Amino acid sequence: RYTVTQEVIDGLIHMRIEEKLARDVYTTFGNLYNYKAFLNIKLSEQNHMNAVKRMLDKYSIPDPIVSDEVGVFPDPIFQDLYDQFIAQGNVSLYEALIVGKTIEEIDIADLEAQLLIVDNPDIIRVYLNLKAGSENHLAAFIKCLSGLPSANQVN
Repeated sequence: RYTVTQEVIDGLIHMRIEEKLARDVYTTFGNLYNYKAFLNIKLSEQNHMNAVKRMLDKYSIPDPIVSDEVGVFPDPIFQDLYDQFIAQGNVSLYEALIVGKTIEEIDIADLEAQLLIVDNPDIIRVYLNLKAGSENHLAAFIKCLSGLPSANQVN
């Protein structure tokens, strides 16, 4: 059984909240726009949350998520991000898809950073799976953006 350093614990806690951020933003935009990408990807983000929760449980790390309510976060940084993303995405479907793209880019970067410090095979496997999922979500958002009239603004 591997020991987990405080740095790895902090990373798991961060990723658990970050997956909730993605799920909650996509849930909100799914309800607002009834757009398939948000409705489908929010389910995947719930699976990502569950995968990180299994690691928290396995290594007896308290779950940072005390409320599963959409848009409620234990960390003010994530609360601010959620509020900013919702404000941006409320402008238009195009902006909501840009938010989705941004969230997945942040997620991938954070997972890559975690993979540099983790040596535990269980956690590495979870992070690699989450990263593959985020890369698929990013590709989906980019494809959706390319189908909208404002596609020339994607970059």
